[in-house]
Amino acid sequence: MGNLELLLGLFVAAVVLAAGARRAGAPYPVFLALGGALLAFVPALPSFTLPPELVLALFVAPVLLDAAYDASLRDLKDNWGPVAGLVVFAVGLTTVAVAIVARLLVPEMPWAPAIVLGAVVAPPDAVAATAVLRQLRPPHRLLTILEGESLLNDASALLIYRLAVGAVAANGFSLAAVAPTFFLAVAGSLIVGPVLGWLALRLLSRIQHVPTSIIMQFVTTFGVWTLADSLGLSAVLTMVCYAITVARTAPARTPARMRIPTYAVWETAVFALNILAFIFIGLQIRPILGALAPAQRGQYFAVAGAVVLTVIVVRIAWHMPFNAVVRWRHRRFGFDPPRPLLRPSVGSGLIISWAGMRGIVSLAAALALPSAFPYRELILLTAFAVVLGTLVIQGLSLKPLLRALDLHDDDPVGRELRAARDRAWRAGLASLAHDSSSVGDAVRQEFTRHLTYATADHDALDATRSEHRALRRAALHAARQTVFAMRASDEIGDDAFHRIEEELDWLEMAGRRAAD
Repeated sequence: MGNLELLLGLFVAAVVLAAGARRAGAPYPVFLALGGALLAFVPALPSFTLPPELVLALFVAPVLLDAAYDASLRDLKDNWGPVAGLVVFAVGLTTVAVAIVARLLVPEMPWAPAIVLGAVVAPPDAVAATAVLRQLRPPHRLLTILEGESLLNDASALLIYRLAVGAVAANGFSLAAVAPTFFLAVAGSLIVGPVLGWLALRLLSRIQHVPTSIIMQFVTTFGVWTLADSLGLSAVLTMVCYAITVARTAPARTPARMRIPTYAVWETAVFALNILAFIFIGLQIRPILGALAPAQRGQYFAVAGAVVLTVIVVRIAWHMPFNAVVRWRHRRFGFDPPRPLLRPSVGSGLIISWAGMRGIVSLAAALALPSAFPYRELILLTAFAVVLGTLVIQGLSLKPLLRALDLHDDDPVGRELRAARDRAWRAGLASLAHDSSSVGDAVRQEFTRHLTYATADHDALDATRSEHRALRRAALHAARQTVFAMRASDEIGDDAFHRIEEELDWLEMAGRRAAD
């Protein structure tokens, strides 16, 4: 079997695993991690390798941009305390604790590779956590904290990672020497990211061809990462600032006909990158295990197990006392958020503490180490063990924990959505106030119907909306069957068929959005 056939087969297997995860109600990274672990024990599979300098750009840049694009600056500001604590202190404590554990178990391991190991496994990934939590409609504040942490802790962890890797290359580490570089990298990223975002928007807003626009989005994404890296900046922080800048202004410049396929392509790309990351790490670990002597293999597994336990315990040890201090402060001085938020509780602290699953960033950082890097095999094996262990242990138990704690809020996103719908439809109706034409009446009726759905008692409208959806579905089905029959009888050709098919697709999508 050739490499192409093998890679396609692995993709098919990964898609099947992800489908199984959805049916089981589990986050798909859990099943991908298990599949990647199985690859490590299949002797007939060849090894795929990627240049280390390309790994972080390939796996992290698109995933990071996709996450940053959806981030809410307002909600992050409302929850800056817990997010900053997790991004700075939890990552730093985890890095140090893992380095100490690694040194205790492998005394001959220098500090710099040990710190690299800590930085690799320090940043949690919100993909698995939110995949579990969104199914149960948890309080919005929990999702905001976890997604904000996942977005920003990559920057702090990979800055430490980069400095430690540089210390290995330079055969030494001096805080006085790296501190100016560190602060310049952070400051430069905060400036360069928004500037590049503004320039990219100027370029992309001129492109009206959908495939070209999507290609250029990927080109600019990798270009921003590469440029920041070549300038000595933090590529992660630059990418976050770039994405947030784009997200604030792109919606006003991007038409719907480009936005819908763009979102679909990016969602598919992120899913494919997660698959590739688990495939590559699994194929890397197999030769590592084969080359280890039995005694050394036992030592490596002991390190991996100890690090898995360390990253879980350190997160709990940081966040639960922090949560207790926050609750004490609210009892002492009152809880007065700028808008309705879930009040911090022991239960919310437990969920955040337990939602520390690792994912693609840890895998990519481990794969990006040069082949001659000291203890690279141990770092690779441990990184994969941490990802697999946290996904299985925490990922599969997070849903029962949330159900047991029974945390709820008053659905602030739904409330804001209803307010936005009401004001949007009223603005649309107001723009038609002076149009008395038949076309204006038709559009007015459509907007009035949407406004009725937006403002009425939704419980009372459930039966009506269900009947409306059923009738609309039946009408669209009849329309499609007529078009199919016209093509089958050669009454219309494929060019006309695909155009009317697209129109019916847009009509169906519009109906689904209106019914939500």
